[in-house]
Amino acid sequence: MSRTAPDGRATTPRRPHLPLRPLWLCRVCAAPWPCPVARLTLRQEYAHDRIGLSIYLCMVLHEAAADLYRLNPHDGPDPAALFTRFLGWARPRHLP
Repeated sequence: MSRTAPDGRATTPRRPHLPLRPLWLCRVCAAPWPCPVARLTLRQEYAHDRIGLSIYLCMVLHEAAADLYRLNPHDGPDPAALFTRFLGWARPRHLP
């Protein structure tokens, strides 16, 4: 099924950049999730609810840490790297 762009061209529907669990890779681009497109989408979805975005990301960080540790218990995920990947990018850049 295709969509029509404003100029009349047919476009294909975009697939959402969602995580593939338990690997926590993007289902579309195979980058570590949240990939850049997922980050932009989440910023847009939570544009007026930064606290909600942080709570959501904390929740998925917890789930990802558990999944990734189960996959590789001997060399489990680095907590600092997981924090940066899931939460570090969402912090406000400028504090008032």
